Amino acid sequence: MSTAFEIILCTCPDKKTAKKLATLLVTKKLAACVNILPGITSIYTWEEQIESVQEHLLLIKSSKANYQAIETTVFKHHPYEVPELIAVPIGRGLPEYLDWIDTCLSPN
Repeated sequence: MSTAFEIILCTCPDKKTAKKLATLLVTKKLAACVNILPGITSIYTWEEQIESVQEHLLLIKSSKANYQAIETTVFKHHPYEVPELIAVPIGRGLPEYLDWIDTCLSPN
């Protein structure tokens, strides 16, 4: 069953944006839980410049079936031109926790 679930990574420019997106995803039942990790430093190239910024990282727990709806929602509400969205499959997990994720999500 665990192969049906993913953790989706998404960086946000500030706490307000992170909380807005996390709340939206959980309210819409697209995610069972979203952790917000503050104070990460991201170093990357954007428009041929090296950037270094403080961000908040979202860890979005959901199903593979919900990925497209999450992508659409984040893209619509995120302030970045190209927001980070990277899905990592959950290969294993406590069965009771994975069941809980499943019960929190909207049926497809």
